[in-house]
Amino acid sequence: MRYRISKKTGDKISEIGLGSAYMPETPLPKAIAALQRAYEGGINYYDLAAGDGKAFPMFGEAFAGVRGKILYQIHFGADYSGGTYGWSLDLDTVKRSIDMQLKELRTDYIDYGFIHCQDELADWETYQNRGIFAYILQLKKLGVVRHIGLSSHTPTVIERILNDVDVDMLMFSINPAYDYGQGEFANGSADERAAVYRRCEAEGIGISVMKPFSAGQLLDARQSPFGQALTAYQCIRYALDRPGVLTVLPGAQTVGEIEKLLAYEHQPEESLDYSIISSFAPPQASGKCVYCNHCKPCPVGIDIGLVNKYYDLARAGDKLAIQHYKTLEKNAKDCIRCGHCDSRCPFSVCQSERMQEICSLMG
Repeated sequence: MRYRISKKTGDKISEIGLGSAYMPETPLPKAIAALQRAYEGGINYYDLAAGDGKAFPMFGEAFAGVRGKILYQIHFGADYSGGTYGWSLDLDTVKRSIDMQLKELRTDYIDYGFIHCQDELADWETYQNRGIFAYILQLKKLGVVRHIGLSSHTPTVIERILNDVDVDMLMFSINPAYDYGQGEFANGSADERAAVYRRCEAEGIGISVMKPFSAGQLLDARQSPFGQALTAYQCIRYALDRPGVLTVLPGAQTVGEIEKLLAYEHQPEESLDYSIISSFAPPQASGKCVYCNHCKPCPVGIDIGLVNKYYDLARAGDKLAIQHYKTLEKNAKDCIRCGHCDSRCPFSVCQSERMQEICSLMG
């Protein structure tokens, strides 16, 4: 398992995490076996916006002995009083739900306490007015909540809350369909969504990715909005290539499904190449690097995707991006303008010209 370090919290987080939406559908012994296999395979980050309250004792049983070695993100506003998942902005309901979750998880602290499901500005106003955010801060002061998270599907709401609150982790829905305006949660334009990624990277806010497969639609050509299927590994790689992303949180129910997720770490580069998305990207995506690295190999050894990522981050105000760029063994100044990358780019980016732009900003 590969890990990424949160700039704000210092936590070492597995780039493959695990969601809990479907785990409650599994018989208890099989669920525990799946969770324990995930831990053995190096997965240390778990989202607890579960589809059903039955998930919490499953996690509690599986991880009671290793609680200090894993990280939970728990949502203030996810309500399980009716058994299955519900959303509540009632403070007393939120308190009861959190107490129940902690008890059944067999823990007395929350690694990442999330401002939950803020998709409209009115949600954020209500969340504050009813004292839910103040409750999170109270628990943080007591040490029960260690870090603050935010869950949202809407870039404009994310930007507003990031202006108001010192957030450590953002949970956001990322996949090619949503980024290109296709699907139920395809909120915001491609540029607005990219701005969120870059802001998070620049400010050290980690991103945990929900819905990487668009609820499975991207894996099935019959359901995909593009009429053709991607693999789970292509979707995971796409999400991990977005600036700011620390971990991707697919769901799983069985040991076999966990094994398939763990196998991502051993896939050859060609099976992770998601440049096929250029065939269904909207016109406004043309000419914009998405860091897919389909242009590799560069004859002089430039990591073109990474150079472009640092450039875009620097333009967004990330001063560290320039420093990271300058540590690269090869960068834009080494470009010989051979045109190899231009001919291979599925998004019609003229990289040889872009390298000149990058030199002018990055030095």
